[in-house]
Amino acid sequence: MFPRYSACTAYAGAVSGAPANDSLFENRSGITIKKRLKNPARHIFNIANPDGLLYNTQAPGKPGDMVGGESALFDDKHIESYREYLTEVRRSPVNTVASYIHDIRQFAGFLEISGTSDFINVTETEVLDFISGLRNSGKSPATVSRNIASLRSFYNRLSAEGLTKNNPAAEITMTAAAKKPPRILTGNEIVRLLEQPDDKDPKGSRDKAMLETLYATGIRVSELIALDESDVNLTTGLITCRNGKERIIPIYPAAAAAIGSYLSAKRPKIARPEEKALFVNTNGSRMSRQGFWKILKGYSEKAGIKADMTPQMLRNSFAAHLLENGADLRSLQEMLGHADISSTQVYARAVKKKLKDVYNKSHPRA
Repeated sequence: MFPRYSACTAYAGAVSGAPANDSLFENRSGITIKKRLKNPARHIFNIANPDGLLYNTQAPGKPGDMVGGESALFDDKHIESYREYLTEVRRSPVNTVASYIHDIRQFAGFLEISGTSDFINVTETEVLDFISGLRNSGKSPATVSRNIASLRSFYNRLSAEGLTKNNPAAEITMTAAAKKPPRILTGNEIVRLLEQPDDKDPKGSRDKAMLETLYATGIRVSELIALDESDVNLTTGLITCRNGKERIIPIYPAAAAAIGSYLSAKRPKIARPEEKALFVNTNGSRMSRQGFWKILKGYSEKAGIKADMTPQMLRNSFAAHLLENGADLRSLQEMLGHADISSTQVYARAVKKKLKDVYNKSHPRA
């Protein structure tokens, strides 16, 4: 009987004997290294049995065949211990925890069907095989980078607990050129967007307060909708973000005024008496992610913004505009809630590129 797996995901390996067996990766020192994949011809096919469950077997195949996804059987205690560490110690956002655990379980499934019996002491080559599969199957650079970060963080934790001496993902990074730069709104686009809500009615007042809060603080949409009334101090002009890594972020006067107007005159008309949420929907309960996305899309279209607007673009714009006006990276890292400064440096690179583009376009000798 073949082993069972809880899920399966597309995996495109290199064709046996083809040059694609050699894959290029960049280590953390910026040096490009070439690695020959351990099992370039290994492909996995799914077999559906009468009870509807998926089984897996190995056979020669072609690029695009299937490799096992999340494993429900492999060292689950270590993964669950890591989940607890992310949630209780790192105070990572819920979506980040879910993504990291998914990535690690998927890697565990990959190792299991590859015949690896030791999940703890894996090698860099095995990680590279897995990452190459993600890249060859068409996963975006952002998804591949997140998988690398997930594995590096997980094995760092195992090392800290004394379970392993080596981190097999420590020297693996995606080439920076392969990553898409963050999408950033212009100052004019921000002004047009913030002018759209009609703050004379409760809904418009709420919407203006939400948009102002996002741009004023750079918090994630999950953090925005998790805010309670008690998290806002209009006297000091500070917001306490508790969803994930707790931090205190200042807000500019216009944002404080928008929130104050909404709280004093408009929120009482739509919120349920017992509701603690700062931002509520028309039913009087906490605003949902989907609800806010729909609101943002509507105002973006009214403002004539051609880009496909997302809440992340307001977060990107907050970061880039602060850097353009002299903010330092460490302060920005703290406000954004980044555990690693490298995540914040993405915005510094984007600002530098923008300045260079302006220079090349405007300087008469460029």
